[in-house]
Amino acid sequence: MAYFPAFIKLDNRKVLLVGGGNIAAEKLEKLLDFTTDITIVASEISQEVETAARQSGLICHRRPYRPEDLRDVFVVIVAVDDLSLQKEIYEACQSRHTLCNSVDSVDYCDFIFPSYTQKGALTIAFSTSGISPSVAKYLRRAIEKAIPDSIAQFLEEMRALRASLPKGKERMKLLDEKAKNYIDTLFNKKEND
Repeated sequence: MAYFPAFIKLDNRKVLLVGGGNIAAEKLEKLLDFTTDITIVASEISQEVETAARQSGLICHRRPYRPEDLRDVFVVIVAVDDLSLQKEIYEACQSRHTLCNSVDSVDYCDFIFPSYTQKGALTIAFSTSGISPSVAKYLRRAIEKAIPDSIAQFLEEMRALRASLPKGKERMKLLDEKAKNYIDTLFNKKEND
């Protein structure tokens, strides 16, 4: 079954990253695009993870995972090769109704990390429901070339316009027209180039 696409607001929500190696570093890099409320627990922590944690002011515990690490946690990322530990943490998360992602083990995942691109307030995610992360990655790279850097500024203009107008059908119509004209201009321009 496919995964339901959702964008989750992580403000004031604690994230636990179990693991400190290369895969943990990849997941940490993605998480830092959206939150810094991250605690890292790992017996061994790579220089890359340690540097990113220090620069972002994250909490790092250089020790094995403990069940009490799950206290008050909203999302857990398990970036270790130990399948029995992945299973243990996943089952503990299930009993607590805490979202869990175990890297490369879809049986122990409530969600997966999509390939995504981000320009300003625009985030576009790509997923093959875990079937082929490589396809999602290369599709993302191809499509992100079509997204102009000006999209970030345009979205800020739309934010200001939206905030300045009263809610209602007129606002919706104006914002819709403005968005349509921007996108039409982009793609008509590219077709004419």
